[in-house]
Amino acid sequence: MKQNKYEIDMCNGTIMDKLISFSLPLMLSGILQLMFNAVDIIVVGRFSGSQALAAVGSTTALINVFTNLFIGISLGANVLAARFYAAGKDREMSDTVHTAVTLALVSGIVMAFVGLIFSRWALELMGTPDDVIGQSALYMKIYFLGMPFFMLYNYGAAILRAVGDTKRPLIFLVISGVVNAVLNLILVIMFHMDVAGVAIATVISQLISCILVLRCLRTSKTSYQLHFGKLRINTVYLKQIFQVGIPAGIQSTVINLSNALLQSSVNSFGSTAMAGYTAANNIFGFLYVAVNSVTQACMSFTSQNYGVHKFKRMDKVLVDCLIISVVTSFSLGCGAYFFGSEILKIYTADPEVIRCGLEILSYTTVPYFLCGIMDLFPGALRGMGHSGVPMILSVIGTVGTRIVWIFGIFPHHRSLAVLFISYPASWMLTIIMQVTCFYFVRRKVHRV
Repeated sequence: MKQNKYEIDMCNGTIMDKLISFSLPLMLSGILQLMFNAVDIIVVGRFSGSQALAAVGSTTALINVFTNLFIGISLGANVLAARFYAAGKDREMSDTVHTAVTLALVSGIVMAFVGLIFSRWALELMGTPDDVIGQSALYMKIYFLGMPFFMLYNYGAAILRAVGDTKRPLIFLVISGVVNAVLNLILVIMFHMDVAGVAIATVISQLISCILVLRCLRTSKTSYQLHFGKLRINTVYLKQIFQVGIPAGIQSTVINLSNALLQSSVNSFGSTAMAGYTAANNIFGFLYVAVNSVTQACMSFTSQNYGVHKFKRMDKVLVDCLIISVVTSFSLGCGAYFFGSEILKIYTADPEVIRCGLEILSYTTVPYFLCGIMDLFPGALRGMGHSGVPMILSVIGTVGTRIVWIFGIFPHHRSLAVLFISYPASWMLTIIMQVTCFYFVRRKVHRV
């Protein structure tokens, strides 16, 4: 099955070392993607002031609400491609690739128009303060012009992950990340373009990563080779992509909607708290990509082994992923907690902003291993083609808890501490529901 040095044979041999080999480049790729935003935040925070920092940071949750439905759908392409690749179904694999890339292009164009038209209205709905809303809207409009490139890269990378190739997407992000950092410094410091400068730099870096991943698919002499003349949507495979991807996308979108509601609550404390949340949330994001890379590995390995009916190997994959996720997230969470003050100083020199950021980190970093466990079980279930019920449970457990917290508890105890303790509370409740769901699905699969 393994045809080049970048691919991983997920169905044979040892598991733990292959999971690490798969997860580590993916983890570094996620960190680099976050660094696009981190560099934006650091540059505007240092050279354009706290208002510009708040303007860029206040868009993060909202951008995620707009984009995560389609990013979630890319998981459906990943699962389907992994299954066909493991089973040696070349024609089905090729049709899946061309359907996924076409879908990415169409969804990217749609998102560009949505962002241009609705950015300011959505920011007003979130209660973004008047002193930053103009800059926030400008950042979002420019950012959304790069959506076609963003979507094409993510769907292309999902195809490569399906065959175990996480190294080349990492290389592409290293290149585009360096370009992003250099352009940020030039456009903000030399040309004083503030939020517009960092947004333009991000769009250009996304264009570069998009070109590189499409070129990779185009030149691959395999069943997943991309032919631009074959770009079309095959409704048979689109339906199968949607079966897994749409529930995952809805889950991600609704969770980010709850984060946007939380952002609105933070906004009520003013621009200083917003800036502190912006910096803390960026650190929080690094923890997320660490656990998410293990979840992606679990989903891809499960999908390939499900495709060749190696069910006992699927169980071993989940156990090994749990070990990797807990060790990684707990170590990083403790590091973020104990060195939080020093890390936050990278983003800002304002002591009040640092104080707010530290208060948020104190309730979200050390218990972050719970989030890793919470995400692994839905990842395994999606790998087996079961995406609807895990989505419902995640929405009930995560979003439901936070909504009750934001509207029921927070108004009577207004503090950042009370607001952010909702995170570990929602994770624990969701774990209980997801483990129960996994138990019954696993029994059904093993009886097949």
